[in-house]
Amino acid sequence: MSDCIADIDAERAETDPKVFTRIHVHFTVTGKSLDAKRVEQAVKLSAEKYCSASIMLGKVAEITHDFEIAAD
Repeated sequence: MSDCIADIDAERAETDPKVFTRIHVHFTVTGKSLDAKRVEQAVKLSAEKYCSASIMLGKVAEITHDFEIAAD
């Protein structure tokens, strides 16, 4: 892997305190001969196990993620 970019799209409540209600993270992973299953596993572990911010926000917002692999 030579690069990983996370693009985030989110929605917030219309009334104060305007908390996040939905968050979607799209990962673009760049590299040579990347295995899609391994990238998928890494994204899933990152989002669902190791990212404390994602875990904390997941208590109040729907969080989804996906990825794409770009050739290096």
